[in-house]
Amino acid sequence: MAPTVARGRVFALARGELTLLARNKAALAYALVLPGMLTYSMKTAVEGVDLGGTGLDLGTLLVPGSIGMALVLAVYMNLVGVYVIRREGLVLKRLRAGELTDSEILSGSALPAVLLGLVQCVLLVGGVSVALDVSAPKAPYLAVVGIAVGVVQMVMLAAATAAFTKTAESAQLTPVPMMMLSMVGSGLFVPLDVMPDQVASVCELLPLTPVVDLVRAGWTGDMGVVDVLGSLTTALAWTVLAGWSVRKRFRWEPRR
Repeated sequence: MAPTVARGRVFALARGELTLLARNKAALAYALVLPGMLTYSMKTAVEGVDLGGTGLDLGTLLVPGSIGMALVLAVYMNLVGVYVIRREGLVLKRLRAGELTDSEILSGSALPAVLLGLVQCVLLVGGVSVALDVSAPKAPYLAVVGIAVGVVQMVMLAAATAAFTKTAESAQLTPVPMMMLSMVGSGLFVPLDVMPDQVASVCELLPLTPVVDLVRAGWTGDMGVVDVLGSLTTALAWTVLAGWSVRKRFRWEPRR
C-alpha cells in the first residue's frame, strides 16, 4: 500500500507541475523548438567534418546528438529553473512540511520535464531519421539504456546546479557551462575520434559523453561489453556525485 500511496503523491505533484509548464509558453517553446533548431543548424556545420575512420555518417552523428540536446535543454536546463523558482516561491518548503519525502518532491517536480524530454527525443529521432534516411538502430537496447541513464543524470545534475543557484534570474546562467561543455566536448556533433588525443581523453570524462556514446552505439552496434561498462561507470559516477551534492547542499527555502 505504501508504494502506491507514494506514487500517488508523486503523480499528483507531477500533474500540478505539468499544468504550470503548459501555461509557461516561453519555457515550453524553448524546450520543444530549440533542440530541433540547433540540430538543423549543426547539420550544415558538420557536413564538412571528415568522418572517415569513425564508422559514422551524418545520420548516425546527428541522431544521437539531437537526443543529447533534448536531454540538456528539455530536462536539465528546464529543471534547474523549476527547482530554483519553486524554492524561491516557498513551494518546496511548503511541500516538505507535508507528507511528501524529499525524493518524492524532486522526482514529482521532474516528471513533466522528463516527459517533455522523451517526447522531444522521439520527435527528433523521427525527423532526423526521415530527413537523412537513417537506418534502424542495430542495438536499440543500448540507445534505450543510454537515454534512461541520461534522463536520471540530467535530473540529478539539475538539482545539484539548483543547489548552487541563488536566484531565479541566475538560473538562466548557471546551466550554461554544462550546456556549452556538452555541445562542444561530449561528441554531440563533433565525434571525439576527430579530436586530438589529449582533448578527447578529457572530453571522455564529461557527464554527457558516455550517454551520447551509448545512444550512438545503439545505431552503429559497434560498442563492446567492456566499453559499455566503462560508459555506464562514468555516467553513474556523475549521477552519484550529483546526488551526493544534492543531499549535502540542496536548499529547500530561499537564501537569506
